[in-house]
Amino acid sequence: MEPILSHTRPTQTRGCPWWLLLLALLSIGSLRAEERANPADPDQMLRLSQAAIGQSLPDLTFQNQRGEPRSLASWRGKPLLISLAYTNCYHACSITTHSLATVVAKAQTLLGKEAFHVITIGFDTPVDTPKAMDDFARQQGVTDEQWDFLSGDTETVQALMQAVGFTSFRTPNGFDHLTQVTIVDANGVIDRQVYGEIVPTPQLVEPLKELILGVTPASESPLDLLTRKARLFCTTYDPKKDAYRYDYALLAGMGVGGTTLLLVFLFFLRGRRRKKGIDHHSGQDGGFAPDPTGGSAPGPHQGDNPPGPLINQKDKPRF
Repeated sequence: MEPILSHTRPTQTRGCPWWLLLLALLSIGSLRAEERANPADPDQMLRLSQAAIGQSLPDLTFQNQRGEPRSLASWRGKPLLISLAYTNCYHACSITTHSLATVVAKAQTLLGKEAFHVITIGFDTPVDTPKAMDDFARQQGVTDEQWDFLSGDTETVQALMQAVGFTSFRTPNGFDHLTQVTIVDANGVIDRQVYGEIVPTPQLVEPLKELILGVTPASESPLDLLTRKARLFCTTYDPKKDAYRYDYALLAGMGVGGTTLLLVFLFFLRGRRRKKGIDHHSGQDGGFAPDPTGGSAPGPHQGDNPPGPLINQKDKPRF
């Protein structure tokens, strides 16, 4: 979604005292300077957001909705979703959070309840306190243990906004800002950005699938790892139902292909063993025995003069 920009236009004054007119002109100049200072260009806001991709998050510390300190580094090891909102936003932020919660539930069903984490950070400091963020989470119906709502001081929040390429500026009605969800990999590096008040399911789930396939928990056995990756690989998105399902045809094809490869390997192994057995018997029954010098030594029935026919002792002539 492109940010909606609000501009305050001055009204014309007729018959006003000179000092009031001067004050109005100064106010107009101040507003125009503020507009120039604000990154009001949607294309510029998007460029700043895209420039954050590939950058590492700084290790900043916030407070969650329960008042507990949490550092960004504590979420390393699994993918992380970051959204920003302000608690006095009664429209766009609520729509975005509801939409994100819906897609997060689908992703958890597919990828696992604890496969990734989600954080929402309030950027209207000092209004967005831990209590305000807790109330905001309850209003959105979010009770997920893997989802934290964070608040922080102005300096910390500004550092986070700069790190993820998030831009906002104050208006008479609150804030105008770029609506985005930042996807961070297990090493704390920004992988990509997802835009819009309504979060598209595959745009969020597909990157998470790629990131989770590359993560191998230390406690996971090789069999569990293979099963998990096969399950993720054999899922496909159904746009009509806006949901993921298992592609049983692909799963069956993988099974047939794996069985075929196994049979070919066993046939090849059997052929090699049979060939070795034939060569072994040939070396015992005749042929050339191996020569340590590198040549071919004669076998038991070979020499300079081949043996003649065998003569029975009874038929042996006497002299």
